[in-house]
Amino acid sequence: MNKLLARVSYDVAVDLGTATSLVYIKGRGIVIHEPSVVAVNQKTGQILAIGEEAKKMVGRTPAHIVAIRPLINGVVSDFETTEQMLKYFIEKVHKRKYIVGPRPRIIVGVPFGVTEVEKKAVCDAAKNAGAREVFLIEEPMAASIGARLPVQEAGGNFIVDIGGGTTEVAVISLGGIVGAKSLKIAGDKMNADIINYIQDEYRLLIGERTAEEAKIKIGSAHTLKEKMEMPLRGRNLITGLPEEIMVSDEDIRRALAKSVKQIITAIKVTVEETPPELLADIMAKGIYLAGGGSLLNGLDLLIQEEVKIPVKIIEDPVTAVVRGAGMVLENLDELHDVLAEQETIKPPR
Repeated sequence: MNKLLARVSYDVAVDLGTATSLVYIKGRGIVIHEPSVVAVNQKTGQILAIGEEAKKMVGRTPAHIVAIRPLINGVVSDFETTEQMLKYFIEKVHKRKYIVGPRPRIIVGVPFGVTEVEKKAVCDAAKNAGAREVFLIEEPMAASIGARLPVQEAGGNFIVDIGGGTTEVAVISLGGIVGAKSLKIAGDKMNADIINYIQDEYRLLIGERTAEEAKIKIGSAHTLKEKMEMPLRGRNLITGLPEEIMVSDEDIRRALAKSVKQIITAIKVTVEETPPELLADIMAKGIYLAGGGSLLNGLDLLIQEEVKIPVKIIEDPVTAVVRGAGMVLENLDELHDVLAEQETIKPPR
């Protein structure tokens, strides 16, 4: 019966990220790539917008309309809003007219080391959003599969997945995670670092979107060959009036230095704890970087200098987790062992 349902239903893989959510449809690939933001009217409790439309409202709405991120550090912090966001993504897929048939099976990526309560929250949200079966896969494993690393072979694979809310550092062999670290330091923390630095150094209050733009345009972890600058607009904390300043790549690098150092420390500790045979494999293959945070200019060079192991940024690192989850979805029988958990919805009697 399950095989028959699998043939006629649409199966979905979801990277439910702190900053961005991606949806993969079996046989179709990635069909949704939107911010993990929900705009809510606090007076009525009504959800006004989800995804890209909600992100446009951030910082530009009346006080009673708030933009909520239902996931913090990669785990569900607002159950009902997460459920609504998942429903929205599934319904949006419906509108694309790719799919007909019974309720789908869903694979969801979760950070390494989440608690049973946090796993249950994700499973329950997916079930209430319309899933027939829910599978969980740890994000380092999904990113490694998305990077096409030979995770099921007896050899060491080292992945660093720097997302919006968490950085996952993991060594993978024989379809399992041998050692790992999960840090609550990633893209969002870097944005906050920039906001705090500009506030302390220039007495200028800037928004999260402005900080992210600075990180993307002139942010770096390693000294650049050419100096880069960009204007930042915000409110002067002394006069209360609007002001524009010029900041350099050195400013942003200083702002990010502490968070970058903590990520590198986690990588070093994981290397130290890796069994020698696997470490020999990793020295030959290198460390692979995934996630949007891996695109920070010069981060790969700095890690390589500090850890003394070759570092490579995988192709299209932002979609690595959802691509990996999608590959598991396409080959569920063959790759079932890499999943962290499965929950099936029992039909009513």
